[in-house]
Amino acid sequence: MPLTWQTARFALDLGPRPLVMGIVNVTPDSFSDGGHHAAAAQACAHCDQLFAEGADILDIGGESTRPGSHPPQLEVELERVLPVVRHAVTLGVPVSVDTSRAEVMAAGLEAGADIINDVRALQWPAALAAVAAHPRAGVCLMHMKGEPATMQQAPHYDDVLAEVADFLRRRLDAVTAAGIVGERIVLDPGYGFGKSLEHNLALFQRQAQLRSLGRPLLVGWSRKGTLGQLTGRTVDQRMPASVGAALAAVAHGARIVRVHDVAATVDALKVWNAAGLGLAG
Repeated sequence: MPLTWQTARFALDLGPRPLVMGIVNVTPDSFSDGGHHAAAAQACAHCDQLFAEGADILDIGGESTRPGSHPPQLEVELERVLPVVRHAVTLGVPVSVDTSRAEVMAAGLEAGADIINDVRALQWPAALAAVAAHPRAGVCLMHMKGEPATMQQAPHYDDVLAEVADFLRRRLDAVTAAGIVGERIVLDPGYGFGKSLEHNLALFQRQAQLRSLGRPLLVGWSRKGTLGQLTGRTVDQRMPASVGAALAAVAHGARIVRVHDVAATVDALKVWNAAGLGLAG
């Protein structure tokens, strides 16, 4: 398994320990923290906090992709994201822009971002070209069945692992064919995106098999509905479950975990590493 992720300013070493990607939602309606950091000043302060807590990467998004959501207007997304990116790139860690729009990708990369994290895997118009135009920018390709507005309306799979793997393989082939070399790409199975509780758990239990795709895995379980279904906890009570899921994801081969609760996850992973458990695979 490759142990380096090439991004615009950083070649990230994925060998010694898992990396923690801190979530910065610049939205009024995200499922977990919508409105908490909707103003640019709040979001910039949150970047500072997550950096101080040990985040290896900051992931900035201006579109809520919670179940039932719809994308904001392009101008709104740009206004949300760009001031925060310009601040975050001064902190000395890689900055990711969580978007599916080519215009936001291009503007974010021009503002100094290092990574594009796309829940739609560069399938929207001109998105692939926008990332290919930057010779070193990293990209995360995620699986999602459908669109956020409807993705949780009775999703169906015959074999969830096989279908997720096939989708990611096809997107990986398309992206590399466009000139984005494999070293720039990580893959995300997309827990909670067009998947029921049963789908999420079946995929999680077999997640390690996705390593056969040949690219590192980025996994996001933080505060998601499946954790609430398993524990009976409301979204604001899911930190312990989220940390547990992050550790389990690493045990099943994840190299990057995307989280809200950076300090707790960083501490848990320090204990994990001290116990000599390291990274799977």
